[in-house]
Amino acid sequence: MKPYFSFQWHITDECDQRCKHCYIYSSGEHTCLFSMNWKQMEDTFYNCLDFCEVYGRTPYFYITGGDPILHPDFWRLLQLMKDHDIKFTILGNPFHLNDQVCRELKWYGCEKYQLSIDGLRETHDWFRKTGSYDCTLEKIGCINRAGIRSVIMTTVSKTNRMEVPGIIDAVVAAGANVFAFARYVPSGGDLDASMTATEYRELLAACDKKFKEYKAEGCETYFNKKDHLWILYEYEIGDFKIPENVDPNMIYGGCNCANCHMTILPTGDIYACRRVADSKVGNVFEDRIADLWETSFEDYREYDKLEKCSKCKLKAWCRGCPAVACGTNGSFYSDDPQCWADVNSDLFVS
Repeated sequence: MKPYFSFQWHITDECDQRCKHCYIYSSGEHTCLFSMNWKQMEDTFYNCLDFCEVYGRTPYFYITGGDPILHPDFWRLLQLMKDHDIKFTILGNPFHLNDQVCRELKWYGCEKYQLSIDGLRETHDWFRKTGSYDCTLEKIGCINRAGIRSVIMTTVSKTNRMEVPGIIDAVVAAGANVFAFARYVPSGGDLDASMTATEYRELLAACDKKFKEYKAEGCETYFNKKDHLWILYEYEIGDFKIPENVDPNMIYGGCNCANCHMTILPTGDIYACRRVADSKVGNVFEDRIADLWETSFEDYREYDKLEKCSKCKLKAWCRGCPAVACGTNGSFYSDDPQCWADVNSDLFVS
């Protein structure tokens, strides 16, 4: 089996929420909403398949927006996916889901449907839309009944970090198949994102304790430790050990940016990572993606430029989040502001 390559494909900016931490709306500068037309979608799809053919990868698509279901050719795109026997995940809103819609998504090949919960009811609805919290928890059942894996993602900031344990309880009670969280990337707006490194480590410790308690109880929710700083935490508590005989020139995990992942926007712009605001590497309507991979994408694979991580023994598995580093400090290779590792510890080589 060829290794997978994931495309986070934003087919439209159209959305029936205006989330305070959304990349599209939070800066207050986005005045025009874009959507690909059908020909552009077809061309993008085949450009992605061409890339995977050249580099021996199996394509996997994360179809999103905005809310992708609002695109007039959404279902036509799913038929194209089915015609090529390609499975996919949808990242969207809950408002247009019901049992029939979810059954149709499953028929077309949808494996996972990701929804967001960004706080308990009051906080989540402040971030997103009044009534969104209850609607999201309700639609987990629709997704599950169709045989699609329900995924709940939380964007964590200083504003909501104390509510994350409560969110875990809520999504477990609602029967979510997967729960994960990622950190907010500063992108404008009025969201306070200034967690300290100590505060973030305390959050990981609290969540780890809760995850292990649920696992001991036989809980079926899978807790995806998505943030790469989990590696640092698990190294410290002994749950992760550096393997023996590793190749010092290999990258075994950590950030997928320009490694096995890219983002395509409705404008056709290709980003090494959607969360890195200035990481445009080309345009899918103008460039062959395969030609960009060993040229402009290389700017995001120079791991020895990482100011802190390049000297850390966990570099091949962690590297924190360059998007958070860039959003905070303006440089992709700057220090992750929530990394608490002491550069004077035995983790770092001189």
